[in-house]
Amino acid sequence: MKVRIGISLGPAGSPDQFAGAVDSLEQAGVDSLWLPETVYSPVVEPFTGMAFALARTRRLKAGSGISVLPGRHPVLVAKQLASLAGLAPGRVLPVFGLRPAQDAERPLFPVPPGQRAAVFDESLELLRLLLTTEKVDFAGRFFSVSGASVSPRPAKPLDIWLGGSAPAALRRVGRLADGWLGSLLTPAEAGAAVKEIQDAAAGADREVEEDHFGLSLPVTFAGNEPSIPDALLASIRRRRPEADPATLVARGWDDARRMLGQYVEAGLTKFVVRPASPGPFAPFLDAFLRNLLPIQT
Repeated sequence: MKVRIGISLGPAGSPDQFAGAVDSLEQAGVDSLWLPETVYSPVVEPFTGMAFALARTRRLKAGSGISVLPGRHPVLVAKQLASLAGLAPGRVLPVFGLRPAQDAERPLFPVPPGQRAAVFDESLELLRLLLTTEKVDFAGRFFSVSGASVSPRPAKPLDIWLGGSAPAALRRVGRLADGWLGSLLTPAEAGAAVKEIQDAAAGADREVEEDHFGLSLPVTFAGNEPSIPDALLASIRRRRPEADPATLVARGWDDARRMLGQYVEAGLTKFVVRPASPGPFAPFLDAFLRNLLPIQT
């Protein structure tokens, strides 16, 4: 199985630094760029950033890590993905999630009260049909289309990955998705998540390919003693109040290499490394190339 490691830019994802960071990733031979959906922040919006990065490069892949699907019309999302795939074949990596990470952004993706999970499931079903079928007639609880088409459809169907780590989210990956990108999980927890997804896929008479499991890993630095910044610590305590934050974050490059090795042993092969401490992007990229690029196979 091929181990691949991409980068999420952190502060370098803002418009004033984005072009330079994209050029650096392309020149360095980094596998992929990943763009988070954080509306109330300075970073570039994922679909806009993907289009810009893919147009500016010839080899770099670009992924949405992770975009919210419920609250968007799946026909419009399918058109965006088909357009990107037509412009940059084989380099578009969509990953979707149930809701924004920040509570303040949830009203921006409106769905009927109490129906977000059901809307997500139906959106995924319709999205896949639109990307693989010439004409789509669909009558669901939330979406209905007649004779809908998205063209040109990708010559090779796009793999649709999902995030999430709750049991229902993992089962959804097995039932409806092609891959999984987790976060804030220990290697043992990530390995258990892989098994739960595979079991759900088998129960739905499906298969998720064994190299379609990944994880986003924050790497922190603070002077000579890597530590966890307050903002990240607060996020971990909100999402995983029972967990030891030190087991979920790589504190420096040695720790990142160690943890990635453990995740590979647990059955994961695709990774997104993101700087969780402030600092210029160029030194981070140089250190990434020295310390983590050799792990790729």
